[in-house]
Amino acid sequence: MAGGAATYPQPMALFNMDRLFADLSPGKRLLGIDPGARLVGLALSDVMRMVASPYSVLKRDKLGAMTPRIDAIVREHDVGGIVVGLPLSLDGNFGPAAQAARDWAQDLSQRIGVPAALWDERLSSSAVNRLLIQEADMTRKRRQETVDKMAAAYMLQGALDRFGGDAFSHAP
Repeated sequence: MAGGAATYPQPMALFNMDRLFADLSPGKRLLGIDPGARLVGLALSDVMRMVASPYSVLKRDKLGAMTPRIDAIVREHDVGGIVVGLPLSLDGNFGPAAQAARDWAQDLSQRIGVPAALWDERLSSSAVNRLLIQEADMTRKRRQETVDKMAAAYMLQGALDRFGGDAFSHAP
């Protein structure tokens, strides 16, 4: 964990987006994370927490190896919380992939000292793929390079749209 980072003895509760948004200091960004099997998509909110933008992708690795890279992004961009995609099954059930995402998010939160919440990411990659094919007419190779970070932005934007509207109430 980076020096001076706040510590949270217990990870935030599953889906506790209300608490994450309520506890964020003014001007703090959110980092959206879409952990896939091979790549981890990253997206950042603006400081008003109104717009999510694709940021980057990281090659999936053991969490211990990924933590310093994610921590550096958190510190560089003054991130106050992370929103991790929760891959619920299509019928909404909490299966093994969702359990793994929850465990991963809790472990990451504790390692970097930044609160985390989970957000339903069902079909985010599918929606982004459709957009990139239909609207951007991207080739398969280009889509593979883009879809993970755009899926993270799509997922984070959903959370911002639902919970980010109170960003102005925290303005100085």
